[in-house]
Amino acid sequence: MSVNLPVLDQGVGYSLIVGFGAFFAISMTSLSLLLARYKSQIQTSEMLMTANHSLKVGLIASAVVSSWTLAATLLSSTTEAYQYGVSGPFWYGAGCTIQIFLFAIAAIELKRKAPQAHTFLEVVRTRYGYLGHIVLMCYSLFFQIFTSVNLLVGGSTIFTTMTGMSSEAACFLVPAFIMTYTIFGGIKAAFLTDWLNTVVIYAIMLASLFAAYVSSSGVIGSPERLYKLLQEVATLHPVAGNEDGSYVTMKSDNGGYTGLVFIGAGFAAAVDSQLFQKAIAADPSATLSGYILGGLCWFTIPFVTATTFGLTAAATEHLPSFPTYPNRMTSDQVSSGMAMPFGAMALWGKGGAVAILISVLMAVTANMASETIANSALVTYDIYKAYINPAATGKQLVRVSHITIVAFDLVVPCIAIGLIHAGFNVDWLLKAIGIFVDSAIIPMACTILWRKQSRLAVVGAPLISSAAAITAWLLTAYTHYGEVTIATTSETFPLVAGNMVSLCGPIVVTPVLTYLRPDDFDWGLLKQLKSDRGVETSSTVHEHGVEDDKAMDTRLRKSRNKACALAAFLCLSFLILWPIPMYGTDYVFSPGFFKGWIVIVFIWAFFAAITITCLPIFESRGDIVDFVKYMLGMKRPMAVSVAEGHDLDGEEGNTTFVAVEEKSKG
Repeated sequence: MSVNLPVLDQGVGYSLIVGFGAFFAISMTSLSLLLARYKSQIQTSEMLMTANHSLKVGLIASAVVSSWTLAATLLSSTTEAYQYGVSGPFWYGAGCTIQIFLFAIAAIELKRKAPQAHTFLEVVRTRYGYLGHIVLMCYSLFFQIFTSVNLLVGGSTIFTTMTGMSSEAACFLVPAFIMTYTIFGGIKAAFLTDWLNTVVIYAIMLASLFAAYVSSSGVIGSPERLYKLLQEVATLHPVAGNEDGSYVTMKSDNGGYTGLVFIGAGFAAAVDSQLFQKAIAADPSATLSGYILGGLCWFTIPFVTATTFGLTAAATEHLPSFPTYPNRMTSDQVSSGMAMPFGAMALWGKGGAVAILISVLMAVTANMASETIANSALVTYDIYKAYINPAATGKQLVRVSHITIVAFDLVVPCIAIGLIHAGFNVDWLLKAIGIFVDSAIIPMACTILWRKQSRLAVVGAPLISSAAAITAWLLTAYTHYGEVTIATTSETFPLVAGNMVSLCGPIVVTPVLTYLRPDDFDWGLLKQLKSDRGVETSSTVHEHGVEDDKAMDTRLRKSRNKACALAAFLCLSFLILWPIPMYGTDYVFSPGFFKGWIVIVFIWAFFAAITITCLPIFESRGDIVDFVKYMLGMKRPMAVSVAEGHDLDGEEGNTTFVAVEEKSKG
């Protein structure tokens, strides 16, 4: 079915963006108002940015999945499968999953050492003063802008290609709706949006599995049929660097190099303060389970989705059902991520294009909301309160956060449109980000893990390593390809060089600079950070009741130790135990082994979909029942008592938020 692009009307693109955007804006805003009415969840600056440190395992896991799922995640991982076969989605997933497991350790230590922090950068400023704070803040701010631009570039490119709608309109419409519900709902609205969006992505993912491997009327219909088609394709255009040119082998040189690139690109996300924002918002008891479950579930996104759509695109490209038949995709189409929608169209026709547009929109919406809130927190607490108005009241902080949300969601689309017109694509943006920001990862981790790290190290190591990484990237592109262009800097070897230097440079530079004048930081200083509620306590309230600081510290130490053991085991499994035996033995999958591989794909998909969909509902079952009772009049709305001290927004006065009291009717 040779088709002309765009395959859908412009109206489809506008309807999807406006329809889903309006749905999320209205539903999340309404929910926030209802929670304020019936559950007394007033949107103070504390609630806006930290959700009162109360979120449970399910929402944390879904937020982790959402944070790691860019439009580029869906598109680029599928491109890797199309180009390199089964090794592509595996190495993409493994290379970007290990950071989540390792981040669990940092998240727990942050909860343990700075339980009342609003942002991670607040901790940095307390420890290193303004210079270290400004350096790491710039790295985090750069990543927030860069990844938000990436979201809009990837999303708008797919919508423009498939529907013909204006890329400029797509770039501005998506943030416009996000702006609405993040202003009213804050981080909790972002978490709920994360959950809804990931549920939709998983639903489409499960539908694609059955369409590809079970449907008797489909172009494939079974793992055996897919295996046969991939064998045919390997004879028509074998994969360079793969064992026997096969699509069904882990022995893939380019696939392995891609894994190194995505290890660097994946670690870049750890620079983003929004990931720490999710750790800050978590209930202490939910942190470890939330991040480990989130990592295991996120691996499904590239592993399952890319295996299905990417292998389908590779296997059916020579068949009449493929959109570009009788031609192969052009290099521009491949680099723009079109393997995913074209693979879906081979399975479902134009309905597949709609399904992919929805999946991409969900990824863009959820992640953009998280980045918007994270940027708002950074500007509010790490710029405005830190350097402009240290005595800011809660009302002033909320006002600044709202202004920042509007500004961020207006500026980022402008940058995205400029990069689109300059010729940058989603693949370049995704793979290059680690080169610029990975150098901050080691200093950031050591900020809460190593008391001896010095101010010189936290300032010097990132800057020195970033300069070296950019130099290695550009020089490798020049020496290998004779010029420095978007095309040559997108090649594998320059990207590997830049990402690895950026990631590994601080491993050497940080200790060297530290031992010139080692620090001996007192962790107790971080516990002096106070919430905007204006109340310091010697206890922590969480889902199990009130727990004193000493008991909480003991419990978090145990969680930290478990996180270290789990992270070591999972990283070893994903990077060594699973792939290396197949890589080292040059193994090409047999039909039976490939069928078993697809069975693992099904099992992992159902595990992740059920976990992310059902766990948040199960954990919130009591709140949901109470909420319904309030709305039906079976319970009176929760009453907020007031007392002397600070008001709901942290201003000094005659009232403060205090206890919440439930009253049953009758």
